Amino acid sequence: MEPLIQFFSEEVDFSLDDESLIRDWILNVLRSEALDAGVINLIFCNDVYLLDLNQRFLERDTLTDVIAFDYGEEGNEVSGDIFISIDRVRENALSYGLPTHLEVHRVIIHGILHLCGYRDSVAVEKAEMRSKEDKYLSLLTS
Repeated sequence: MEPLIQFFSEEVDFSLDDESLIRDWILNVLRSEALDAGVINLIFCNDVYLLDLNQRFLERDTLTDVIAFDYGEEGNEVSGDIFISIDRVRENALSYGLPTHLEVHRVIIHGILHLCGYRDSVAVEKAEMRSKEDKYLSLLTS
């Protein structure tokens, strides 16, 4: 299957400055992980929209910045939906003293890593996830 990476927004006015750059970056990350891209949808939304998904599908009643739904089947092809709350990303960027676009990139790659099979439930997984995020963020900025 030809890779298809698409960008959408739901209930928020947001778009990436350079979708083709982000698309190429995601493909490079997947290649680095020895994986292929299938259909990957990045959906930018607001807190209310993502909270509803979190409650309905994950039975969690908390705000979050990203949720990834993995639709990949057996094999090396990565497919899924990544929902990103721009409200959370903007608030986190302020808290961390970062430009919003850098936090958007971190959350995008966080979602991609979840689709690659990485988890962040315990401290050791969180450390590995953060290390991978930093590694792949450096590819985008170099």
